[in-house]
Amino acid sequence: MGKFKHKHSAHCESGVVSSLLTHGGFPMSEAMAFGLGDGLAFAYLPIVKLDGMPLVAYRMMPKNIIKNVSKRLKIPLSVKTYSTPQKAKDDLIKMLNEGQIVGLQTSVYYLPYFPANMRFHFNAHNLLIYGVENNEFLISDPVFEEPFRVGIDELDKARFAKGVFAPKGSAYTLGEIPKNIDLAPIIIKSIKRTVNMMLRTPMPWIGVRGMKMMKKAILNLDKHKNKRYPALYLGHLIRMQEEIGTGGGGFRLMYAAFLLEASKIMNSEKLRIASQMMTEAGDKWREFALVASKACRKVEYSLGDISESLQVAIDHETKVYQYLKEHKYGRIS
Repeated sequence: MGKFKHKHSAHCESGVVSSLLTHGGFPMSEAMAFGLGDGLAFAYLPIVKLDGMPLVAYRMMPKNIIKNVSKRLKIPLSVKTYSTPQKAKDDLIKMLNEGQIVGLQTSVYYLPYFPANMRFHFNAHNLLIYGVENNEFLISDPVFEEPFRVGIDELDKARFAKGVFAPKGSAYTLGEIPKNIDLAPIIIKSIKRTVNMMLRTPMPWIGVRGMKMMKKAILNLDKHKNKRYPALYLGHLIRMQEEIGTGGGGFRLMYAAFLLEASKIMNSEKLRIASQMMTEAGDKWREFALVASKACRKVEYSLGDISESLQVAIDHETKVYQYLKEHKYGRIS
């Protein structure tokens, strides 16, 4: 396998998967890991609150990417949780001494190397530990350009933070990677699952239906008794889209990169076109965030204009899934 090489990525979980597979002898881009892991999604969950605001998600639940990729590629995945920080620490050191690269689920807020202005209470941040030296863990955090060295006791709070997605010391490793993996049928299956979830889910808060639910909520903001609520709500949407993880538009651009890479593997012009369409959809999500952010700074603004900007993004993204559905998810080149 050779010496571990740190890779800077756009998103933590897809970056961790990419690094684990590449180090294990099966080079994989972050975009391919994201696509094969069914990373792209949308959910608008008004019954789940974050600081009194509805949860908005632009990707699948944490750990889905690593689980789906290991399952699709038939690579054993070992996931452990622990009752105490000491047990978690001792086992981590044991695995590292055995030459394993170990993924950890942690809280962003308690990671000592995160700048203060980047810390928030999010318990599903993924990183890699690739060694232990002089009572320090060697950390490869994909969202940073360089690796870090952290004292072996300094990760305890991050690994055992309380709350939603509490990590409970979670550590995971990949087993032996099969030889001669044929990605083409796996790509088809992954695209099909994403298209089905975004277009055909019976749940109204998931996929394209969830996007439309969020648009309706924006149009109804002026009915709220608290006059400050619309600006707070829009600010929350912007933060969930642009600051949490890679962001809504960013995840669309990553999926576009997956489709482009898939088009080359499968020699599919249809997938190349779909990649271009998804890039345009990602750009429209970014434009929506810009329109909403301007509204947050103004005393007067039009909820109609904001919802219309969102509708443009919804229309562009919906067309991508309809196009993929029409062309049988990339089977036709």
